[in-house]
Amino acid sequence: MQNQSNRLNLLYEAGKKNPNGKVMSLFLTAGYPTVEDTVDLVLGMDKAGADMIELGMAFSDPLADGPTIQLSSNEAIKNGISITKIFQQVKKIRESSDMPIILMGYLNPVMHYGIEKFCRGASDAGVDALILPDVPVEESSIIREHADKYGLNLIYLVAPNTPDDRMKMIDDRSGGFVYCVSVTGVTGARSGNEVQKSVDRFIDRVNQNITKNPVMIGFGIKNHENAMNISRKVDGFIVGSALIDNIKSNYPTDGWKEKLFDFVSELKYG
Repeated sequence: MQNQSNRLNLLYEAGKKNPNGKVMSLFLTAGYPTVEDTVDLVLGMDKAGADMIELGMAFSDPLADGPTIQLSSNEAIKNGISITKIFQQVKKIRESSDMPIILMGYLNPVMHYGIEKFCRGASDAGVDALILPDVPVEESSIIREHADKYGLNLIYLVAPNTPDDRMKMIDDRSGGFVYCVSVTGVTGARSGNEVQKSVDRFIDRVNQNITKNPVMIGFGIKNHENAMNISRKVDGFIVGSALIDNIKSNYPTDGWKEKLFDFVSELKYG
């Protein structure tokens, strides 16, 4: 297995060889629709074309997430998901996949678990990076020391309302990539056309200010055409709510996993 510092770097070097040259990152709430399904879903998504996985750590008050991901968080909590179980899932995934894995969540559960204990456990399990949307870059010293110690990249978000100087600071302090939020607001709540107009207005500014890290763009992508249009000037795209919607629509009927994996392939390859 590759170590954390290499998996993300190697991905972006290899990403240029993909059929469309775009890296595809997929978001899945750990423990949804059941705790037992998470490992199978991640490995199936890997085979279907995912380049990277963001595993969501369920929290009762996910401020940056729209109703779809909030619902999956609530279900995962009811299913008994925990940080310890997520680490166990990542270890199991690592037995057969070198795909970069990012944990995305909120500071409250991490603090409750213990910040150093969390970073050590994530690193030991094979996690590559952390996204904590409620930890602004200016206040990230609370976690940075331990993330650095255990080789975890910290990934920050930029949005249309992020000033140029702050984008530059985020670029300087991010590792892995910078997460470009194509619209201001919660995830999964807007149509593709609306997202496209918003992207067109500010992506050039992102590219002027984010020069050190790859740029991934997310929020509102529902199909391959969306993904290609929105990511045409950046390194790749992130899909979350549309995947959760796919699971919600088909689970627990026969073949629900295959339908999800078919959707993943369609997102990547068209």
